[in-house]
Amino acid sequence: MVERLPSARRLKGDMASVATTHPSAIVRRLRKWWAVFAIYFQDGIAYRASGLIWITTDLVTAVTMPLVWASAAKGGYIQGFSASDFVVYYLAMLLIASFVTSHIMWELATEIREGQFSTFLVRPIGFIEFTFFRNLSWRLLRPALFFPFFVLLLWAYRGFLGDVRLNLGGEFWASLILGHLVSYFFVVAMSMLALFVQEASSIFELYYFPMLFLSGQGFPVALLPDWARQLTKVFPFYFTSGAPTEILVGRVAPSMVPGILAAQLGWIVLSAVAARVLWAKGLRHYTGVGM
Repeated sequence: MVERLPSARRLKGDMASVATTHPSAIVRRLRKWWAVFAIYFQDGIAYRASGLIWITTDLVTAVTMPLVWASAAKGGYIQGFSASDFVVYYLAMLLIASFVTSHIMWELATEIREGQFSTFLVRPIGFIEFTFFRNLSWRLLRPALFFPFFVLLLWAYRGFLGDVRLNLGGEFWASLILGHLVSYFFVVAMSMLALFVQEASSIFELYYFPMLFLSGQGFPVALLPDWARQLTKVFPFYFTSGAPTEILVGRVAPSMVPGILAAQLGWIVLSAVAARVLWAKGLRHYTGVGM
């Protein structure tokens, strides 16, 4: 059975405004947010084994790349990076990316394809709100599951960490939160493509190459050729995990931080608007199958 869903103008579950002036309404909204977060946090704990598998795959980069670059440096410097700098960079990137980088488009695309997406349209909470706290629950749980491995990495690389200085000021925490929001809104906007095409997985696969290349997760941005460094300024990938990582390890001059934060805010607004537009237009194409 195929059911055509109502127009987006009649849907209460779309991008509902968070702003409200009534205290009781604020309390009800906060309770909804907490309920969604708690449900999916418990779900993540229940299926933590699968999460640990993904974490171990991410460890490959943290284990191999610092050793490769440390060996290449041979006690010297490569683009201003010493062997110790490479180790600190990759460890910081791994921990930050575990919180910042969102992959929720896979779940959303599957739910759209199988008709489960229809439940979003009748829930007493906006789609963006529900998806955000659903995603946030795992993004907070994942670093917690990863932390024991991180401690082991710190022990393994203890010889490179004798003189580590990290920037834990407000600009880092602001960039970290904004980076998470950039990643979240960008992948949500991308997931809305599943409303227009039957199989969006191939599109999502294409996302990972530029993301790894331009975000700094594969290589520090400073090691990229000039043309690639220029690309990091016009795509959102660097402003997810790359920017907070470089701020943390002191690779960004203080005078450049305001511009980075402004760029992150710009990508959040642009991605959120794109998600809203694609949501509204995509609902006209969406059909719930198998209900």
